[in-house]
Amino acid sequence: MSYEYDELEDFDDIDDEAFDEAVQIEEVSGDQDKIDFVIAWVDGDDPAWRAEKEKYDLRPSKGSAEVRFRDWNNLRYWFRGVEKFAPWVRKIHFVTWGHLPKWLNTDNPKLHIVNHRDYIPGKYLPTFNSHTIELNFHRIEGLAENFVYFNDDMFLTNEVTEEDFFIEGEPCDVYGLNCLYFAEDSIAHINGSNVAEINKHFGSSKRVISKNRSKWYSPENSFKNNFKTLMLSRWDWFPGFHYDHLPTSFKKSTFDEVWNSCGKALDRTCRCRFRSDLNVNQWLMKYWQMCSGVSIPRREIGHCYHLKDEDIRPMCDDIIKQKYKVICVNDTAMTTEFDKKCKMLRKSFYSILPEKSGFEL
Repeated sequence: MSYEYDELEDFDDIDDEAFDEAVQIEEVSGDQDKIDFVIAWVDGDDPAWRAEKEKYDLRPSKGSAEVRFRDWNNLRYWFRGVEKFAPWVRKIHFVTWGHLPKWLNTDNPKLHIVNHRDYIPGKYLPTFNSHTIELNFHRIEGLAENFVYFNDDMFLTNEVTEEDFFIEGEPCDVYGLNCLYFAEDSIAHINGSNVAEINKHFGSSKRVISKNRSKWYSPENSFKNNFKTLMLSRWDWFPGFHYDHLPTSFKKSTFDEVWNSCGKALDRTCRCRFRSDLNVNQWLMKYWQMCSGVSIPRREIGHCYHLKDEDIRPMCDDIIKQKYKVICVNDTAMTTEFDKKCKMLRKSFYSILPEKSGFEL
């Protein structure tokens, strides 16, 4: 029920309760098309956080390596990029252990501060496992059905539209099969756990692809990805999926569905306080949306830089030129002269985002 004011002759004839109910329905309906951003951040220099981490970090491993937690001190440019290049976002859910940047304007109406204990079940806390933090996003109070997840090393560097992430309420992604690359520092073990759950639930890859052939072989995926899919679909199981380390579009309902179907694997992961090669991660939800045919094919909109000394300068140049809509600054142990590289990166971001955002004091 809804009313047009210019068609009404006597406001007293309108039932107040019916009118209020109609307005609420319209408002809820309108929110279904809204898109939220989620970003998870940790201050690796916080003494209180480090002290708690060290209580549990009895056998340091690559899952608790320093490179996973060190701060490049460029978070303000993430907020500036969102305000300038994605002003349409409904809400930003800023997920943190409890610490906040001193410069952050927590009164910004678009900002929702989320502590781990606000949404992660107590049996999994405290956690220093990014997978636990990510796998429970659907429990965040007030989170929109459609949201985009950013690691804190993923930045907007040019204008993006809602259709870059969702089309008619469905998440956008690049479809494609790929092989897992196993190496000492590879995340393939975790990705293998994701693929194992996909194979267990969906079964035949040929059947899955045949149901949505136009998506798996869409020109939007690129010729390279379509060719890989064609070659790898000769086997009747999933060998792996295309993945670029960039923001991912999710439906909150997908998280519910995966928890209902793969609860044991997710629970086992969340009970690990630090990352483990036996974990699954949020890519499971990404692949699930693809295999369910929910995702809409889309060309890649960004680029990930796995930082080594030789690619620092090209990355900075690409930021200044705004070559991509989105970039990922993926830290690695091969980045030397850390302070110098931090300054180079911040100067590049400053060249395109010199003005304070409304998220800064």
